Amino acid sequence: MGQLTNNELVGDFTDIITLDFEDIKSAGTTATAFATIPAGGGVDVAMVFEAEATAGATDITLNVGTTIGDPDEFIDALDVDAMGVSVANTGESFVQAAGNTTIAGGSLPVALNTADTLVYYKFGGTTGDLTAGKFVIGLRVLNLGRFA
Repeated sequence: MGQLTNNELVGDFTDIITLDFEDIKSAGTTATAFATIPAGGGVDVAMVFEAEATAGATDITLNVGTTIGDPDEFIDALDVDAMGVSVANTGESFVQAAGNTTIAGGSLPVALNTADTLVYYKFGGTTGDLTAGKFVIGLRVLNLGRFA
């Protein structure tokens, strides 16, 4: 969970977490920290992959972001029990208007802060009823401060 090792960094993501239905049931609807954006860093990709379909509940949603009360800057109100395909950058910091992500000619990192910032996931719905489900949340955090 969390920061990837140097060998894993060859891929697309710097931070990942895999959550099965037991993890989701344990967290309930509480915002749970799983990554840190370093001071001066930013996120240019946030993605959720459904590794196993949910069962037992049909009202499960997912938010990912930096605000503990409503972490929806990166992924906002994702209906995970109906998703079927990977979803990326649907949060309020990525969406420009009318549900469209607008990134022309490259990526535009969001959540640039002057201090280290925690990233949270938060499920909604009747998480205690889940009997199956597994999701991978991935972030690509850009951090020029590591070269300073």
